[in-house]
Amino acid sequence: MASPGKKPFLLRIDPDLWVEIERLAAQELRSANAQVEYLLRDALRQRGRAGRTPATDAGLTPPPRPRR
Repeated sequence: MASPGKKPFLLRIDPDLWVEIERLAAQELRSANAQVEYLLRDALRQRGRAGRTPATDAGLTPPPRPRR
């Protein structure tokens, strides 16, 4: 069951890739699900898309400051 405020999402993934995600998650003390979410957020951040929502795109709220 999804946590409150989280959208459930079915993902079909290569079994070998999933093993690597589980291994990385264990090294970083995260669940595999949390690791996937972390990797997706990191990919968005690297592409300058982190924190973008319809409200931030419309200029209603400032986007988060990038980490250094």
